[in-house]
Amino acid sequence: MNKAFLTAATLILATTAPGGVSFAHDDHDQWIAGGAAGASQDPAGQYVPGPARTAGDSIGPFRKLVIRGATLIDGTGGPPRGPVDIVIEGNRIVAVNQAGWPGLPLKPKREPLDAEHEIDATGLYVMPGFVDTHVHLPAADKAPDVSYAYKLWLAHGVTTVRGVPLAPPEFASAEKNRSAANAITAPRIVNYQTLGAGWSGGAVDSPDKARLWVRWAATHNIDGIKFFNRPEETPAIIAAAIDEAHKNRMGTLAHLSQTGVANFNARDAGDAHLDTVTHYYGHHEALLKDTTIQKQPVDYNYNNEQQRFGDIAEIWDDIHAPGSPEWLAYLRHQKDNGVIFNPTFNIYAASRDLMRARNADWNSRYTTPQLWNYFQSTRDNHGSYFYDWTTENEFAWKRFYTNFFKLMNDYKNMGGRVTVGTDSGFIFKTYGFAYIEELELFREAGFTPSEILRAATMWSADELARPTGGPAPFGVVRAGMLADLVIVKENPLANLKTLYGTGHLRLNPETNKQERVGGVRFTIKDGIVYDAQKLLADVARMVASEKARLGQPGAPPANPGTSP
Repeated sequence: MNKAFLTAATLILATTAPGGVSFAHDDHDQWIAGGAAGASQDPAGQYVPGPARTAGDSIGPFRKLVIRGATLIDGTGGPPRGPVDIVIEGNRIVAVNQAGWPGLPLKPKREPLDAEHEIDATGLYVMPGFVDTHVHLPAADKAPDVSYAYKLWLAHGVTTVRGVPLAPPEFASAEKNRSAANAITAPRIVNYQTLGAGWSGGAVDSPDKARLWVRWAATHNIDGIKFFNRPEETPAIIAAAIDEAHKNRMGTLAHLSQTGVANFNARDAGDAHLDTVTHYYGHHEALLKDTTIQKQPVDYNYNNEQQRFGDIAEIWDDIHAPGSPEWLAYLRHQKDNGVIFNPTFNIYAASRDLMRARNADWNSRYTTPQLWNYFQSTRDNHGSYFYDWTTENEFAWKRFYTNFFKLMNDYKNMGGRVTVGTDSGFIFKTYGFAYIEELELFREAGFTPSEILRAATMWSADELARPTGGPAPFGVVRAGMLADLVIVKENPLANLKTLYGTGHLRLNPETNKQERVGGVRFTIKDGIVYDAQKLLADVARMVASEKARLGQPGAPPANPGTSP
């Protein structure tokens, strides 16, 4: 989805307040965050860094940390096994040792005996840290500082994020470095930027100019490119940028927006050796059966977001049928080109059930009033497109999702890679919580729970590492990998809902009353241990403080019985 970020011809970075960065633009395909519904008293577009990490935020890293007696889901798709002891030295896993047998007492006095710190994980489950491959940070019009998103991601087990882009280039680069040094409470950061962003070389208006920008970006802490398929991003320019990116070990990803998809759809992008197609854009246009351009109403206007997002779903009945020869040929073609699909199911899920998204359990306590106001329908907030959202709109989106789910599941079943990203901060999707919803939507698409966790860990980590030519240093729990882990109370393979920060309601048969169970217990990033419940409490205090400061209630209280 398009965000309030800029191309080179329009990017102006300036320090506007201590610790804040703002930007301005004049790009028809970008949207100023805030608009008519912005609640913040700060300028829209200003990014406020999170505070430095303190001893109260986390513990570690340790000379030697041992997680004792856990059941391990290692990220490869292999079955759970345990009990195991996981030994970590500094920021690396050095051993995964069997600690006994199921149903029998754990072995006493298990090596190593010289741990600096131990976590008793008896009865708990350990997984690799989750990877969110499609994120953006909130500016001041959505949250008081960016730690709001960081803490919600970590509280839901997300230890690595790919910004596409995270924020404007200078800010994103600084945050990437701060996270790498563990100077802030944040996931590790991979920094993708839009074509042309951040340099002083002028508009990228030719293939040669695209190559120059890519070479500049490779020396400025930028890991990859996000294309929007805008009119100025011609197929020749995109193809040149992709080729140059691969020569410089940079990744490429595209949101193939409707403004350019008639000339460059997902099949075309695959033929240009694009690494990843994100969202749904471009797939269905490559599968049209009777036309080469989607049929649209005669009064259609792309800048009218209800039309843009309402009418796109009508394509569901204009494409070759799921399972048809044309459908399968498209998927095989993309697999042959090695294209990765990154569907971000959750970010458009409100389109098929607006009431559910608007009344999610976490909105009241964990969604800032600024973000809540941003979600409300207006004509000038990107993604706030529910001007008059009808049963017919939701009907079309449900049919659209049926095809979209089938496309992703079929691709996975024939050996294609499908990875997990969220695009939170728009359309009633709150950071962290949206990640778990994305996992649930993968289940609805037909992925098994084990396949989902593999996609969220090993496959997503591999996607980020592939452009470098080396193996992923995280995403699997095994000796030699970085110590990025999630420790949870309940078996996620049995119920993904137990991963939500608001937990899962279960009736206690002894008391005949509902009890809240689940949630992440600890998130470990780079060997540093974060208490997920403390992170959630920090966010709840931030939200309450913002409501008091602004005198705005934000989201209404959750339904009775659902508050944590």
